[in-house]
Amino acid sequence: MDSAVGVATKRWTAPLAGVCGLVLLAATVEIVLDAALEHSPLIPHKPHIATWLRSLGGERLGYRVFLIALLAFSVAYVVLLVLARARSHSDRTAARWAIGLVAVLNLIVFAGPILISTDVFSYIAYARMGVVHGIDPYTHGPVAIVGDPVFRYVGHDWLKVATAYGPLYTLITYPLGLLGVIGALWGMKLYALVASATTLALTWRVARRRGHDRVFALLAVGANPLYVIYGLGGAHNDLIMLALMMAAVAFTLSDREAVAGATVVAGALVKATVAVLLPFMVLSRRRPAAVYGALAALGLCALAGYAVFGIHGIDVVSALNRDSAFVSTDSFPNELAHLFGKPGVFPVDHDLLKAALVLILAHLAWRTWRGYDWVAASGWALLAISVTSTWLLAWYVLWPLPLAVITRDRRLLAATLFVQGLFIVHQTSPLFAPVS
Repeated sequence: MDSAVGVATKRWTAPLAGVCGLVLLAATVEIVLDAALEHSPLIPHKPHIATWLRSLGGERLGYRVFLIALLAFSVAYVVLLVLARARSHSDRTAARWAIGLVAVLNLIVFAGPILISTDVFSYIAYARMGVVHGIDPYTHGPVAIVGDPVFRYVGHDWLKVATAYGPLYTLITYPLGLLGVIGALWGMKLYALVASATTLALTWRVARRRGHDRVFALLAVGANPLYVIYGLGGAHNDLIMLALMMAAVAFTLSDREAVAGATVVAGALVKATVAVLLPFMVLSRRRPAAVYGALAALGLCALAGYAVFGIHGIDVVSALNRDSAFVSTDSFPNELAHLFGKPGVFPVDHDLLKAALVLILAHLAWRTWRGYDWVAASGWALLAISVTSTWLLAWYVLWPLPLAVITRDRRLLAATLFVQGLFIVHQTSPLFAPVS
């Protein structure tokens, strides 16, 4: 009887997985093609880089079309993960299918316009400020280059804000600033695509090294709706940070701890959040090699950053303190404030959130010292940072995801997907609002 059930299960698992894959592809194609028509409130004002897709698009990407596509993508993603869990780990056909699906999703988004966010134009503006106009992006906002072609595409909130990104990221974007706005935009998209491929390849490799299902790990990250539509669609530098984060994990597993520590620092000099991995790595391994590597990398990068940008280029703490005061409508603290009848987040709430985060990190450090998996501790720390942040964006809740799929603590993956699910529910809730 059991064998008959197993055979029957295998018969419907593959077709259902195929249907889910088609839904993911169809939803992504719908968003990308319709976004190519532009003039949508969901698509940032931008240069025309995907006009060749216009003849294939059906209609202007409105809220309803986008939200339905996002919801369909999310439901298919969940079903696909359930099916991936049920399959045999040695199924090579499933492995090839998963790799192909994720690769096609990445390429579809790469071929289309920038989605949802204007952040990429801030990246370009900061690069052009330095290499074209000779203005330090760590002391001036894009308003300093009001006559530059990229200025009209920069988000209104960031016009007067100096860059908060690390000097390593700023330096690697400088060459793109010389390519013009459209050339820089394709360069940023290429950076994101390469970083995504690196993250997924390392997730696959580390999952195998740690004895986890590689196919499930690949699909959990690479077919994630927030990863594909928001992270890759917006060409966010978080993908570069994730690639360096997973490289640090891979180096640690190969007992190259000094290189791992240096890689964490490199990631932090792209986006500071990933620095949280280092203490957990050191506490778990209980050897100073990672510290030595981190200090060496920090010294070299600090010298380079100071030489190019001066003291402001290496003053990461000030930038973090400035940005931590921002409040987004999607953040959990802001939503909780509204739930309790408050108009928003007050300064005292910021202090309480910081104190809570410190306590969480201290508890995770203590558990790691007692033998808890440092990768899981790092994932919980990144999740805690995103949840307690008053400036929450869709791509921030991606930070713990690659770590969550390579640790044995399944609660981390469940919590990460739950938080992402809440975000998607919040985004798609207008679909279920009564029509007045």
